Amino acid sequence: MEKNYILTKWLNDELTEAELAEFKTDPDFYNYEKIKNYSAQLKVADFDEAKVLENILAHKKTTPKVIPLYKNWMFRVAAILVLALGITFTLRNFSEETQFASNGARTTFSLPDNSQVVLNSGSEIEYKKWNWDNHRNLELNGEAYFRVAKGKKFEVKTNLGKVTVLGTQFNVKARKNRFDITCFEGRVKVNYKDKEIILTPGKSVAFENGKQLNLLVDTQKPEWLENKIAFNKENLSNILDEIQRQYNVTIEVKAGYSNELFTGKMPLDNLDVALQIIATTYHLKPNKISPNKIIFEGK
Repeated sequence: MEKNYILTKWLNDELTEAELAEFKTDPDFYNYEKIKNYSAQLKVADFDEAKVLENILAHKKTTPKVIPLYKNWMFRVAAILVLALGITFTLRNFSEETQFASNGARTTFSLPDNSQVVLNSGSEIEYKKWNWDNHRNLELNGEAYFRVAKGKKFEVKTNLGKVTVLGTQFNVKARKNRFDITCFEGRVKVNYKDKEIILTPGKSVAFENGKQLNLLVDTQKPEWLENKIAFNKENLSNILDEIQRQYNVTIEVKAGYSNELFTGKMPLDNLDVALQIIATTYHLKPNKISPNKIIFEGK
């Protein structure tokens, strides 16, 4: 009852500053604000007590029953709570769910069917919970590893292409103009522009600027899950972008360098070693301006 009383005072803008500050700490305050905004757009007929009493007297010739005013207040609070439940249900089930991994971090979460997802640094996934078992679709921006529970078709859409599976383990990366897909278990169908490719365990394919690269892998899961970055025929620009995401640093190159493509691994837990591998490969010299800023210069 106390919470209903506070809620009613808040809806009528009758809370003191202290009461309002305390109410904002309520875990449901965010939903209440949305409810208030929705409610402001609704037009509800005024409660006509005289009309209700007249109808009662017209249909029942017995001792009139007086409806206390506090019951009218309770009806209004009950209606608000019912509306709150309805809007909360809609927001939680029909709105898009977003999972995000910031630079230098990872995010692990489960989808409604208990499929497991690990998001790599600087990546984002959006999906809808509603009717998930029949429409297992999500949008990926960045890189993620999936362990998909068996069920109906599961689709991962990116701005570069689409990956379709039924139940399997695979990795998808969509960065800039490069699209990498690796299958670790089951079968994966990849759609890129007008091409369709089926991958089986141990097979990987990449597309960059429209060019297809067929690759092989010898691991049971992505190296980045074990604090290593694996590059397959990657240019320096892509390598530096990945290092910046993984270590949450800024890197500049103030020297010319070759267009040599790099294939190999770098650590995710030792920035100095990763910088030295880049420097040796591309004949550059790393200079740490600050803990979070590195400049590569010519040797």
